[in-house]
Amino acid sequence: MFASFFPRPKAFFLSGILWTAVCIAFWYGVARGWGEQFSLGGLIGANYPTPLPEGADEAAVATSNIARDWAIDIWLYQYMLVAGAAFAAAWNWMAPHRWFWWSVVVSLIILFVVWFQVQLDVMINNWFGSFYDMLQRALATPGSVTIESYYSSMLTFLSIAMVYITVAVLNNFLVSHYIFRWRTAMNDYYVAHWDRLRHIEGASQRIQEDTMRFASIMQGLGVAFIDSVMTLVAFLPLLWGFSKFVEQIPIFGAVPQALVFVAVGWAIFGTSLLALAGIRLPGLEFRNQRVEAAYRKELVIGEDFAERAQPPTLAMLFADVRHNYFRLYFNYLYFNVARYGYLQASVLVAYVALAPTVVTGAITLGVFQQISRAFDRVQSSFQFLVNSWTTIVELISIYKRLKAFEATLEDKPLDTIEAEVEPAAAATPPAGEVPV
Repeated sequence: MFASFFPRPKAFFLSGILWTAVCIAFWYGVARGWGEQFSLGGLIGANYPTPLPEGADEAAVATSNIARDWAIDIWLYQYMLVAGAAFAAAWNWMAPHRWFWWSVVVSLIILFVVWFQVQLDVMINNWFGSFYDMLQRALATPGSVTIESYYSSMLTFLSIAMVYITVAVLNNFLVSHYIFRWRTAMNDYYVAHWDRLRHIEGASQRIQEDTMRFASIMQGLGVAFIDSVMTLVAFLPLLWGFSKFVEQIPIFGAVPQALVFVAVGWAIFGTSLLALAGIRLPGLEFRNQRVEAAYRKELVIGEDFAERAQPPTLAMLFADVRHNYFRLYFNYLYFNVARYGYLQASVLVAYVALAPTVVTGAITLGVFQQISRAFDRVQSSFQFLVNSWTTIVELISIYKRLKAFEATLEDKPLDTIEAEVEPAAAATPPAGEVPV
């Protein structure tokens, strides 16, 4: 699954994580302050502002801070490009691979684009703060906000949104091609070893359908996971900063960094709850694929051999299908009770946590909107497993099926679940024998 597309997968992903950690530490420790000397941002007007004299007015300080933040952001993008290029060049030198440009270079491009999208989301979050503060002033003091200012603020949102939409569409197009290349790599790899794999139950289905489903799920799940991680990186510091407005929360009272405490604690509770409720689902999904494959295989053989796919045999095979689906439905029953109950309760968590702050009037409407959106982003990122659990279960079942190929090619024993014999499958007569 991975060796066909990535160079030395275990070392590749481990080195990617370590290199990311080193680059983050180096950025905050040293490189962030190098922007004024090395940044090329001046080519696009992202210059570092001239230091203001002491006693400058608040408007000038605010303008200078905005310009400096923009210059730092542009310098960060340059830093990320250089770090990514160094990582790709090192791997191309150490382990040349047929799919290098797609598996390494395009992976880095997708990571960079997802980070850019998250930054646009942060800009939108900041816009909500200023826009709702303007609404509060306009409603509280008629005439304090001009119609030009109102429309200008909305045009600012539209400009950010148009960039976000354009980048999202192009990134989805790139990711689709990326995932199909991954499927192509898997397909070519397994087909090249077909003589050794053809004897595994449902081998043809695993190569044709499971690689397709694996690629399709990875397209959505992989990008969603990366987005969740980067959203945490971007929004968690915001939530940390906003916590200064929240002096206490219900039940726990005064808690340092209360909003972060609530978001993390609630996400851990939900993830643990759903993991416990859905612990049996991966195995049931795997068995579901087995019984479906056995039923489909008998029907396919029956197309060419009249003595196969007889009603008694098909009845037994379909009974296995029905039995497994009913077990799956029952397990999803209590899993969904826990899942939907938790997600509905999550809607109110931020409002409950902010209740003492709101009723005392400690924050403005704009700050409330910023806190609410940042809290939702952080909470949803921590709830990645909760929101994606059913998809993850399906991916695990596909992984188990393709893992049998890996074990066969490496001359390792198959997993225990592969050795299980389904009742009807055991009763199916060999080819050429007509059931009585």
